[in-house]
Amino acid sequence: MRVAIYCRVSTHDQSCSRQERDLIDYAHKAGYEVVGIWKETVSGVKEKHLERNQIMELARHREIDAVLVTELTRWGRSTLDLIHTLQDLSHWGVSLIAQTGTQFDLETPQGKLIASIMASIAEFERDLVRERVRSGLAAAKAKGKRLGRKPGQRVKSDRLAPKVLKMVELGYSYRYIASHLHLSKTTVSDIVKRHRMCKEQKDSDS
Repeated sequence: MRVAIYCRVSTHDQSCSRQERDLIDYAHKAGYEVVGIWKETVSGVKEKHLERNQIMELARHREIDAVLVTELTRWGRSTLDLIHTLQDLSHWGVSLIAQTGTQFDLETPQGKLIASIMASIAEFERDLVRERVRSGLAAAKAKGKRLGRKPGQRVKSDRLAPKVLKMVELGYSYRYIASHLHLSKTTVSDIVKRHRMCKEQKDSDS
């Protein structure tokens, strides 16, 4: 089995050495072929995981069979991010294997159960966020603040539209694009729809 080893720490005063050593040892004992080792220091949800993105590219091209990590928290930035990336890996036929020996494959009964549990947790997290947002908006409105953006203003989505369209052209899923660019899947879909509508309008005018 061809595996990519992924190590991550949250701060620059930490080291990936232990993770790397343990995962290499685990891979050798299991008889895996180590394609490469990717290491990065990144913590926040909004930070880009450049090394992880390289592994996702290998998975998309079927150049690896599994990703090896010490634990799930090293791979996923959040519950929702973990679900999305697991779904993409599953679509490409690639598993995520933790050092404990647990294989997270959404095609297996165990994987489906784990995905179901994580989806419930993610929904709970989204509900908490929505509740905090509603509370914040209500407080701001009570103070007389004007809320919302100007009609037709889509600053972030307009800025990232070229990247979204390029990634769609390259065959990335909406889910992966949304996770990679920190957009919602709905926003990605809207960008593509607007682009197609504009193209159809131009074609009809010509």
